[in-house]
Amino acid sequence: MTADVRASATRPATREDGRVTRHSFSFGPHYDPGNLGFGPLVCHNDDLLDPGAGYPDHPHTGLEIVTWVLEGALVHTDSTGAPHVLETGRAQVLSAGSGIRHSEVADPASGRCRFVQAWLTPTTPGGDPSYVLGEAPPPGEGLVEVAGGDGLPIGTAGARLLVARLAAGSSAVLPDDPAQHVFAAAGGVRLDDLSLGAGDAVRITDEPGRRVTATEPTELLVWSFA
Repeated sequence: MTADVRASATRPATREDGRVTRHSFSFGPHYDPGNLGFGPLVCHNDDLLDPGAGYPDHPHTGLEIVTWVLEGALVHTDSTGAPHVLETGRAQVLSAGSGIRHSEVADPASGRCRFVQAWLTPTTPGGDPSYVLGEAPPPGEGLVEVAGGDGLPIGTAGARLLVARLAAGSSAVLPDDPAQHVFAAAGGVRLDDLSLGAGDAVRITDEPGRRVTATEPTELLVWSFA
C-alpha cells in the first residue's frame, strides 16, 4: 500500500474575520507546487465559521463543488434559484458548469458552522450550472455514499464521497477503488500500522479495500476514485 499521511498540523490555514479555513491542498496564497491535488480532487477545505460569517457572493466555473456540514447549518444562495439551508449531516453538490455565482454563510440561528468543501475537476467541462441538496442517506456504522455512486450526482466520473460515523472500536472497509483520500474530521482511526487523529488525512493508492478501525467516536470522510 502506498500511503501518504498528511497531519492536521501541516495544513496551512487562512484566518479572516469570523472564519478559519484549513487547506489540504495548495490554495490561494498557500501555493505548493508539490501539492496541487489528488486525482480530480483539487481542493479539500475545512471551514469553521462564526454565526453570520462566511463567503459573500463570488463566481466559479468548471468545478464540481461538494459540501458536507459537520456542525451547525450553512445558508447557501446561488444564481440558479432560491436560498437553501444545509444542516449538519447533509450534503450539497454545486456544478459550476460554464459559470455560477454563490454565497455561503453560517446560519446565525444555529451558532457556529463547520463544514468540509471539496472541489473536483469535471469530466466534461462547461454546460449549465446545477445544484442538488440533501438527497443522500444519513451515514451510520459503516461507509455511506453521500455524493457520487448512489448519492447525490457529481459531474466527475468515478468520484464518490463516503461518510461514516463510527463508535470506538468499530470498523469500516475502504472502497475497492485504486485511490482514496481518507480524512478523520473528528475522532481518530487506525489503518494497519497508521494512526490518524482529528484533522489528519491519508492518501492511499495501489491497495484498495483496507479496514479502518475507530479508536474513539469518529466522523470519517472518504473520497474514492475509480
